[in-house]
Amino acid sequence: MVHITQLQKFVDQYKTQLLSSGIPETYWEPLYKKLLYQTFDAGECFQLVKIEYDEPKQPHEPLWGLQALRDLSNKEENIFLIDHAWTYQISQARNHLQYSPLRSRLANILGLNDELNSEELIEQIFDNMWRINCTYTVKDVKNGEQNQMWYVMDEIGCAVQHRDIPNCRIVPFFTSEGAYSLLFLLLNVEDGDLLYRDFAEGINDPVARKVALSPWVPISFEDFPTDVHIPSEDYFTSGHIPETLPDLSQFNCSDKEEKEKYYVYTQYDLIKQFLSDQKFEITSDEDKADILWYTEHFRDFETLSKNPKKFVNQFPYEYVITVKDLLCMTCRRFKNNTYRADWMPVTYNLVNEIGNFANYFHKNPGKFWIIKPYNLARGMDIHITQNFNYIMRLPCTGPKIAQEYLTNPVLFYRNDCEGQVKFDLRYVILLKKVRPLQAYVFKEFFLRFANKPFDLSHFDDYEKHFTVMNYTENAQLKHLKCEDFKKEWSKQYMDYHWDAVEGKILEMLREILDCATVADAPCGIAENPQSRALYAADLMLDWTETKEIQPKILEINYMPDCQRACDYYPDFFNDIFKLLFLNVEKNDIFYKL
Repeated sequence: MVHITQLQKFVDQYKTQLLSSGIPETYWEPLYKKLLYQTFDAGECFQLVKIEYDEPKQPHEPLWGLQALRDLSNKEENIFLIDHAWTYQISQARNHLQYSPLRSRLANILGLNDELNSEELIEQIFDNMWRINCTYTVKDVKNGEQNQMWYVMDEIGCAVQHRDIPNCRIVPFFTSEGAYSLLFLLLNVEDGDLLYRDFAEGINDPVARKVALSPWVPISFEDFPTDVHIPSEDYFTSGHIPETLPDLSQFNCSDKEEKEKYYVYTQYDLIKQFLSDQKFEITSDEDKADILWYTEHFRDFETLSKNPKKFVNQFPYEYVITVKDLLCMTCRRFKNNTYRADWMPVTYNLVNEIGNFANYFHKNPGKFWIIKPYNLARGMDIHITQNFNYIMRLPCTGPKIAQEYLTNPVLFYRNDCEGQVKFDLRYVILLKKVRPLQAYVFKEFFLRFANKPFDLSHFDDYEKHFTVMNYTENAQLKHLKCEDFKKEWSKQYMDYHWDAVEGKILEMLREILDCATVADAPCGIAENPQSRALYAADLMLDWTETKEIQPKILEINYMPDCQRACDYYPDFFNDIFKLLFLNVEKNDIFYKL
C-alpha cells in the first residue's frame, strides 16, 4: 500500500512534467510505485515478436513488434517503465560504439550482422540508428548551455511500431535517479494485438507530417519544387519580439555635432578595458551616456529617437542577417531573386521548406549537408551527413536549416597536424548607415583552424570538420595572425594572390549588405541615424570546378567575441569607436565597402 503523503510529494515534485507529458492522472500512482521499487514488468504483459515478410524486408520496415500477452485496459495500472539501452551525444557516439556489447545489442535491435568488423558495423549502426533514436535536452549546470542528448530505448521500447491512430504513447520521464521512458495505453488492447505509437506525434501540418514520418513511411517528394523564394513578411517577424522604428522627423540632419568627449555606457567588459582614447569616457549612467553599447538586444528605437543625440550599437531589424535562417532568406534577394549568389551555399529551411529540400536531396544524391539551428553559436547542435533519415530527425531538436556542405574547401597545411586542415576566416564589419549604405571592414581578419587533416569521413569528429575550438574542452587552439597567414598563403598557394582572393571576399560582404538593406523593415535592416553596429562575418574558401577560389558565407554574428581582436590589436576598440562615432577613417586600418 502506498503512503498517501509520499505519493503527494511525488506528485508535487513531478506534476509539471506529468501534465506537460500528457500522462493521465489514473497512471500517476502506479507510476510512483514502479519508480519507487524500480519495477520493470513490461515483459509480463508483452513479448517481442519478429516480423516475417513475404518479400525481402526493406530498410524502413520494422524487424520487431511488441505483442500483448493478454487483454489490457487503458483504465487500469497499465503504465510501464522502459529502460534506455544507450544515451549519448553525437560527438561521443563513435567512442561508445567501440564497446562490443553495446555494438552487438544495437545490431540485434536493428537487424544488422554483428559479425562484421567493428568499424564497418559502427558505420552501419550510424546509418540505421535514426529510426530508433529519441532525443531530449538537458541544461549544463556549469555554464547554463543546452546539451542535446540522444538515446535508444531498450528492446521493448524499440519494438513499438508506428500507426497514425496509436493505441499507446511513449514519453521520456526524468527523475533525480535518472531518465526513463514511459509506455502507457491510450486504448484497450487484446491478447495478441501489436502496440503502435505515433512517431510524428503533435505534427498536424500534412506536409510536415509526411516528411517527419519518411524514415518509416517513405514517400515521393517530386511534387515539391526545388526552387524556393523569399518568404512573406510574416516569416521575418514570426518568433521575434517586435521592434519599434525611429521617428525620423526627430533628426534635422544626418550628421551630429561633434562633442569634446563622448560618454559610453557599455555592458561589454572588453570595451571598459580597452577603450582608452581620450575622446571617450566610460560611465555607468545610461541617461548621461552619449553612446549605448549593449550586449543584450535593443528594440525600442522609437523612444530612443526622442533623444536624437544618443547613439546605440544596433540597427532595427538587423536580425535579418544575424539569425541563420533569415540570413539565407535575405540573401535570396541577390539580383532580385533571379540568381543564386555563388557565395551562398544551397540552403533550405527545414521548417517551411522541408518538402522542397527532400525533393532536391533525392535529385542530387551524393551531396553532403550541414544542418544548423537558427540561432545557436559555438558549433552547438550542428550535424554533417548525407543520411536522409538523420536529417529528417533533426528538426525535432529545434528549427534548423540544411545547407550544402563544402566538400572541396581550400585547405591550410599544418606541420603540427601533418596534413591539410579546414580553416575559416572572420571579418569584422562596421555598419554606419543603411541608406545610402556606408560600411567598413577591419583589415585584420581572424583565423580558426581544424585540428585534424580533412577528408570526407567521420563527420562526427569535431576536430576534423569544425574550426571553433575556443569552447571545446582539451582541444588545441592554433593562433596565427593575419600577416603571418598571408605569408604562409603565398607559399602554399603562390598562383592565387591573396589580394585577389580578398577582393572577392569584400565584394561578397558588400553584396550581402545590399541584400539586407534593399527591403524595408521588417524584411530588411532599417535606417536609423542613431545606429552604429559591429558584426563578424564567418566565411570559408571553396574550390570551384574550374579551380577558382570562391568565398562562401557561413554566418554573420551579432555581438561577436572580440577577445582575440583586443589581444592582437590593443587599439581595436579605439579605432572602431573613432570610425563609428567620430568619422575618423583610417585607410590603413579599414576597407570601405
